[in-house]
Amino acid sequence: MAIHPGDPSIKQDLAYLEVQHTPISPLDTFLDVVRNMFPENVVQATLQRAQTKYFAPRRNAQQKTHQKHEKVFDNLDSNRSIITYRKKIESVNGINILAHIIIEFFIILEAVIMQLVGAFMWLTPLGIVSLIAGNLLELDDLSDTAAVLLLYVVTVLTAFTAHTMVTMPLLYFVFTRRNPFKVVRGMLQALVTAFGTASGGAALPVSMRCMEEHLGVDRRITRFVLPLGSTINMDGNALYEAVAVIFIAQLNNVTLTLTEVITVSFIATIASLGLNSVPAGLVSIFVILSTVGLPVKDIPLIITTDWLLDRIRTSINVLGDAFVASTVSHYLKDRLEESDRINEFQQTIKEGADLLSVHSRKASVARSELGIPSRTHSTDGSQIITWREQAILDRLASEVVLNRVIHV
Repeated sequence: MAIHPGDPSIKQDLAYLEVQHTPISPLDTFLDVVRNMFPENVVQATLQRAQTKYFAPRRNAQQKTHQKHEKVFDNLDSNRSIITYRKKIESVNGINILAHIIIEFFIILEAVIMQLVGAFMWLTPLGIVSLIAGNLLELDDLSDTAAVLLLYVVTVLTAFTAHTMVTMPLLYFVFTRRNPFKVVRGMLQALVTAFGTASGGAALPVSMRCMEEHLGVDRRITRFVLPLGSTINMDGNALYEAVAVIFIAQLNNVTLTLTEVITVSFIATIASLGLNSVPAGLVSIFVILSTVGLPVKDIPLIITTDWLLDRIRTSINVLGDAFVASTVSHYLKDRLEESDRINEFQQTIKEGADLLSVHSRKASVARSELGIPSRTHSTDGSQIITWREQAILDRLASEVVLNRVIHV
């Protein structure tokens, strides 16, 4: 907001955009998120999503004109609907054999969709070039556009730097009282991998190894926190999408109120939870733009810089997961060590009890177990032990095992 990278003068026609922008209540925005999590039709949810839009009814002689709202379906994808519905299907699985019919239906539907996506991916380069070319034709001066995009990149990098160097280290220090830059130094290899692949999932094995070998985090924590964080902890994506939406609003000469800025931040955070740890996580920005009533036709303009910003925000996501895992390790390290000691103690007790049970069932015991020298053997090779000696040996064996248990 302070840098103001969006310059509306680079666009030729802005009148229709100002008419389309209508402020939406944060309550309606939140309710739209809940409605899309539980769609009425899961197939329709793959193509459309529910959205609250405002309209002005016709003037009536007996009533005053006031604004109303209704639920409509917009032609945008809603990943949260599919994710939520999939969780409900997984809960149905195992109830009875009829649940397999539903599962098989979605397996076939997935195969059909994957074929369509494969064909779509072959046409994606041509489509992106066409979208960018269409936007470039609407611009008055390409040099001004390049300057605006450069200022936009600087704004995003400034936000990333503040989040990486101030927000995350400060929160880590407040909760752990440890040096946060030690975590950054230990995760350098994982950060380079995340930057090179632009995928948090591809950098996940390297992140686990860095956390365990360089930072000494227990593998039970890394195996749980890091995979979970690579799915739901997308702070870099949430920050980037919030800045991108504000940039597009400024580009269209739309002034966002404080309530709308808070709404954008909230929706960006919620939208980032459903993103997969794969490159090109810019798709969720469609949801945010439609939520605040901004046009989506300017997205191809920022796609030209996404190849670089996507790699940087992926590295920030990986670093955020590392800070979370290190914080969890700080609070659970003592409890894990105590749990290991208890498990070792219980295992030793169990071994001693098993050994005591074995000796109590044996009719005789070897002299070597008690440190008693062997006696002479009989003609058939067996040891000559009287019943009185055997009773003494059995009692000694029981006392030896009992002493081991008491020592533990």
